[in-house]
Amino acid sequence: MAQSVSNLNAAFAALADPTRRAILARLASGEATVMELAQPFEMTQPAISQHLKVLEQAGLIVTRVQGTKRPRRLAKAGIAAMDQWLAMLRKALERNYDRLDQVLAAMESNKTIASDKTDSNKTDSRKAMQSNKKGETP
Repeated sequence: MAQSVSNLNAAFAALADPTRRAILARLASGEATVMELAQPFEMTQPAISQHLKVLEQAGLIVTRVQGTKRPRRLAKAGIAAMDQWLAMLRKALERNYDRLDQVLAAMESNKTIASDKTDSNKTDSRKAMQSNKKGETP
């Protein structure tokens, strides 16, 4: 469990940088070499390599050796671990929203009942006032 939390911490820390998020977004469409990944950025190849190292250490990408090239691709396990953790949070939020919906529905129901009682009391008061005007006893 501690290793899993450590990996999640590293993964989310890696995602804190917009360049690394952009690299992951690019890798979502398929594997790419360092030079292909560096093209859209105004930074050196060593700087991109450093970003790739952080992503690889976080378990978000893997490197494949292909002759002299080293294409990178998304690491299914790292992405899945983050997705699983986020799914747990989504479920918790859904439960919270469901409970909130129930509370709001109960409040609305109580408001309607109170409003009906108030309307009934107003009607009874009007009848009593009309009876008093006519000299009748309620």
